[in-house]
Amino acid sequence: MPKYVDPEARRREVVDALFRVVVREGLQRASLRVVADEAGLNIGSLRHYFASQQDLMEFAMRSMLERVGGRLLRRVEEIGTLAEHPADEQRRLAADLLCELLPLDERRRAEVTVFIDFVTAARTNPALDGLAQEAAVGARSLVRRILARLDESGAVRPGLDLDQETERLAALVDGLGLGAALHPDVLAPETAASVLYAHLESLRPPAA
Repeated sequence: MPKYVDPEARRREVVDALFRVVVREGLQRASLRVVADEAGLNIGSLRHYFASQQDLMEFAMRSMLERVGGRLLRRVEEIGTLAEHPADEQRRLAADLLCELLPLDERRRAEVTVFIDFVTAARTNPALDGLAQEAAVGARSLVRRILARLDESGAVRPGLDLDQETERLAALVDGLGLGAALHPDVLAPETAASVLYAHLESLRPPAA
């Protein structure tokens, strides 16, 4: 009897192999053959799941978004209602959420590396642009929701311009992610996290 292979489990194995290749060699060099070798599969088995390198690139990006999104949802569930926490704790929890977008450990470094390589490729490949735009819009939407919750509960200064602050914070997260992923010897992960925490603390309401 042929051995049963769980398609979803096999895809996860392929994604893990793909992420390792991207971190080591870059997404553009992550050919089907290279990823198949990394995953310990023959090229025919990999083509059963992905017809082309572009399919593989899109799946890598989608998988990265799903992984990050899943962790964010779990953290939100653990936090519960943000307004039930003291204001200082609310800002810390908000920073913790946004830290999921920074390369603070091996797993997140791989995800940010995939993101950087994908959006770079999407700049000149219209077929990839839609997913890259989805990622950019999703990140800004997350930042705005976090700031809006902090504003509603009084954990940030009154009269905050949410549109402007969303762009400031989103740009900060993007810059910290890029710097810490490409130059970890210049911008250490713990420094990137501390800068993010300091920024949110700078939004605290004035003392009474």
